[in-house]
Amino acid sequence: MYWADKLADEIIRRNPEKEEYVCAAGISPSGSVHIGNFRDIATSYFVYKALLKRGKKAKLLFSWDEYDRLRKVPKNVADHLGNNSFEKYIGYPYADIPDPFGCCKSYAEHFEKEFMNSLKNFGIEMEYHFQAQEYRSGRYAEHIIFALKNRKKIFDILDKHRTQDSTEEERENYYPVSIFCPNCGKDSTKIVSVSEDCTKAKYICECGHEGEFDFTKDHNCKLQWKVDWPMRWLAEGVDFEPGGKDHASKNGSYDTAKDVSREVFGYPAPLFQGYEFIGIKGSVGKMSGSSGFNMTPDFLLKLYQPEVILWLYAKTEPLKAFDFCLSDEILRQYFEFDKMLTSYRDGTANETVARVMENCEIAGRKVMPVPMGQLVDLGSVVNFNARMMEQLFEKIGTPYKVADFSERFAKAEFWLKTCSPESEYVILKKRNWEYYRTMDESEKKCVKELKEYISKGGYTLDSLQSELYAIPKRVYPDKAEDKNALKEVQSKFFKDVYNLILARDKGPRLYLYLFAVDAERYLKLLDFSLPEAEDPDAVAEEKEVEKTEEKKVTEDTFVAEPAPLKEQIELEDFAKNDIRICKILAAKPMRKTNKLMKITLNDGIGERVIVSSIADQYEPEQLIGKKIVVLVNLKPHKFGNEYSNGMLLASTNEDGTCHLLFAADGAQIGSLVH
Repeated sequence: MYWADKLADEIIRRNPEKEEYVCAAGISPSGSVHIGNFRDIATSYFVYKALLKRGKKAKLLFSWDEYDRLRKVPKNVADHLGNNSFEKYIGYPYADIPDPFGCCKSYAEHFEKEFMNSLKNFGIEMEYHFQAQEYRSGRYAEHIIFALKNRKKIFDILDKHRTQDSTEEERENYYPVSIFCPNCGKDSTKIVSVSEDCTKAKYICECGHEGEFDFTKDHNCKLQWKVDWPMRWLAEGVDFEPGGKDHASKNGSYDTAKDVSREVFGYPAPLFQGYEFIGIKGSVGKMSGSSGFNMTPDFLLKLYQPEVILWLYAKTEPLKAFDFCLSDEILRQYFEFDKMLTSYRDGTANETVARVMENCEIAGRKVMPVPMGQLVDLGSVVNFNARMMEQLFEKIGTPYKVADFSERFAKAEFWLKTCSPESEYVILKKRNWEYYRTMDESEKKCVKELKEYISKGGYTLDSLQSELYAIPKRVYPDKAEDKNALKEVQSKFFKDVYNLILARDKGPRLYLYLFAVDAERYLKLLDFSLPEAEDPDAVAEEKEVEKTEEKKVTEDTFVAEPAPLKEQIELEDFAKNDIRICKILAAKPMRKTNKLMKITLNDGIGERVIVSSIADQYEPEQLIGKKIVVLVNLKPHKFGNEYSNGMLLASTNEDGTCHLLFAADGAQIGSLVH
């Protein structure tokens, strides 16, 4: 049985006569709400839908915990302001802090609106409760007074779930409510006494203010989290609420709140479902809205269709982890989604798959399973022009219309250019002589036969595919009967063609690519009938290399005198530079030049190549294995057939030579240099 159906059945079993079931979720607007928080909503949403499917009346309730205190200033807020001025608001409720971006009434409203607007894309409708309004309306006043009357009982429950010992003095001075100071606005107050009926309290604040608080009239206060949570279960009649696995741990928030709910408020705790945290492929650590490192729904919607995001949550049981992928794993996810969608629509899906796909459906939308891999592979061929892509689909026999693929096409372009620019297939403008020289005569003959076949024209997609496999059979007749040997030379042939056309070892499906692309764009790259010395492009390239050597690249411009100071820049301008620690994996002087060296590095995320004019000053063995400081987000620059993706940082020696900035052995690969 599907996991959400199991939970719905258990909710009904617990309270079969209830008129309306309440599925709850909640988030604190501490910063931009990340996609990890979305699991709170998605889990409740799927259970809510399962209840409706069983003919039950239900509602999906979402609480904005905007009455929580600001604990720390998120990185994106500090970066936007360019200073630490917002630290003065630590201790304020989010609802009382001004919007740092200046577009909303408060800090809380800014991040609430940001998230709620993105939720519209998923077709999820919820009943929103804003906790600052709920508290200040006086709705919870009686519950707060009741909690104060039972404060020692609450203390004993909390103490039972703690590991450290407590004292009788702590028990005597425990109050489960925080008062926001009317003088400084913070929750840095301490209750020193309460009246016998617990309606009034005397308090002092760290700012020096002292006062008396009437809980029947003053509502600028808030119950502590592990008391607030069960109090709201009672107030809202909650039947189900999920939470992160940290809340679900033994003696964690849920265990404590469950006991407070039952033993103090007399309300049976709702069914609880813990969930695993969400990962980002290639990232490290748990996502957090206040840390500044997060992945918002708005960003992921540039990569994923909303149905695919819902699918990832729906198909994965809550206590199992999954990743959102910035790597090419995203193509596999789209492929699996399309496979399930097709089986669901043609009626071949099993019960679980059908339930998963039902939960992915969004009213008013219909997803077309146009292969994301093809959109990525062929999109760069047509420079992501939708009309040209439509014509290309027509040519290869899959006549998708622009309306079928336009949404995915935009996401394919965004992924390729933002997350994987190194995967973009760009046809070379000149013959790749450097690679061709490494090929033996049989390999060259394979390329020649392919060039001649394509030049004749008149082939179909199927005949081209057959010819690509037939050429190595003819050129290597001694290997035609040996399956493994034949596969090896066929693979090498494909690799050769990719390198001669794209300067890559791998690429899109070769037969599809060669058929889809206008042959005039690549035929010249397969034609090596002229000697290299007579190739105008090769001659021009050699002259360009010589010119490059004479004109030193920016990183190696050395001066004898100290350089003059440049004009001041803002902090946010410097923050645009991605300067990080990289490890040199390989170093090799480039041909036809005395200065240029091709350097392969690990930047903590993947490998990158940088071309630097240091070949006359460093030997490869001096570099390999060293950690070095690199500017990695410099736009690529071409040297011969190589693209340089970044710049090594260096200083000047007394003799005017270059001294690369190496990092200490203990420096972490991929860490930023500030």
